[in-house]
Amino acid sequence: MDETVRPLRIPPQMFVYADKHNVSQLVQVKVQLLVIDQPDDPICYLIGLLQRSSDDVPRVIVLGPPAVGKHTVVSSSECGKPSADPRMLVYVSSSSSSSYVFLFCFFQAKKLSADLRGWVLEGIPQTRLQALSLQAGGVIPEHVVMLEAPDDVLMERSCGRLVDAITGDVYHRTFILPDDDIITKRLEKGRSLTDQQRLAKLHRYRCEVTGLRSAYQHMLKVIDSDQPHADVYLQVLAFVRTRQRSRTPRILLLGPPGSGKSRQAQLLSEKYRMVDGTCGRLLRSVAAAGSTRGAEVQAYLDDGRPVPDSLLLQVLEDRLSRPDCTHGGWILHGFPCDLQQARSLQESHQQPNRVFFLELTDDVCLERLSLRATDPVSGQSFHHVTRPAPSSEVQHRLKTRPEDSMESVTQRLKQYRVHSAALQSVYPEAIHIDADQDPHSVFEAVASRLTSDQLISQINNSFAQLH
Repeated sequence: MDETVRPLRIPPQMFVYADKHNVSQLVQVKVQLLVIDQPDDPICYLIGLLQRSSDDVPRVIVLGPPAVGKHTVVSSSECGKPSADPRMLVYVSSSSSSSYVFLFCFFQAKKLSADLRGWVLEGIPQTRLQALSLQAGGVIPEHVVMLEAPDDVLMERSCGRLVDAITGDVYHRTFILPDDDIITKRLEKGRSLTDQQRLAKLHRYRCEVTGLRSAYQHMLKVIDSDQPHADVYLQVLAFVRTRQRSRTPRILLLGPPGSGKSRQAQLLSEKYRMVDGTCGRLLRSVAAAGSTRGAEVQAYLDDGRPVPDSLLLQVLEDRLSRPDCTHGGWILHGFPCDLQQARSLQESHQQPNRVFFLELTDDVCLERLSLRATDPVSGQSFHHVTRPAPSSEVQHRLKTRPEDSMESVTQRLKQYRVHSAALQSVYPEAIHIDADQDPHSVFEAVASRLTSDQLISQINNSFAQLH
């Protein structure tokens, strides 16, 4: 091997293109089908897949104990009605543990997968062994929903089942009744089990649930079913509409000074191994490197002047195009600060794919920043209210940074408020987070939205259709 040959460096715009057009998801799905089916001519097989499929089709499993509401969710869901989409088919099998039912569902789901059509399995598999058998045979769901409810609620529900003799739809005399009086009149009492039989079925499920969870741990969402069925349905629908795509996270944190952007970037970087692109720290590191560009940056830092946008963008593009950022992702904060900077970032090769606004009132921002100080000996930061100095000795030597003075903070807040509306216009789909919480609560709110492609408007539209 020629040691003088340098490793290939993939241009960052290739990653932007792949992310925009979901190339990673496309490759993942096609290769998965290729390995499962193992055709004699892989190239022709992949060409056929690309010609036959134009969009995602759902592959969903709905699990849960008896009487938890699996059939109600599936029959209510627009992605579970064969009439709503000819690619979809629902197999209702939770009422039977027969191996014949399992095999029937397996082969039908296998056929639909081969035809690139979607499917929903209700109550199948019932054991970990069945789950592994489905996976080994190529019946692999994209989403697994597990409904849960307390045992006493399940026992109460199982006692009042009513069935529509014509459609087979299941209702309940207490929890779910049809809006149509004609349907109500023709309801019949469902097949009743003894309390002992109900407890036995519930016990069998509880014995198997741990194994089922472990089999589907990477695609599973547990939903509390002890709430109105309309709310349960919306939660299931929102989850099923998400797509687990391999997106390299490029996160932009915006918010007023004191909203906690630096702290959130640190927490995200630690958990997800992303590069923390603190703009100020990045400029200082470039200046300290001693390069030509670094000397140019240092001149502005020494004079206390803002670094020009053109130079700042060069520094950002150089850092964010390095392999650790293009492969692992990055978090940027401290830039952009106004409309022109935001537009320049959008025109570059480093466009964010997740934007968060950390919202906080001016009063809280002032309290957070103007009351903090630094110990010049240890370098630690303290706050007069939330983290006071450990001793009077440390308290007396604390120093307040010039940028944390009341006047400076007030001016920075005014500047942010002037430009915040323009920034929001550039990122209309940004997610707004209440930052007036402890840092870990804010972090959980941010992290929970990193993998979801579901828009709030879709949920609202579904809720309107439901009612």
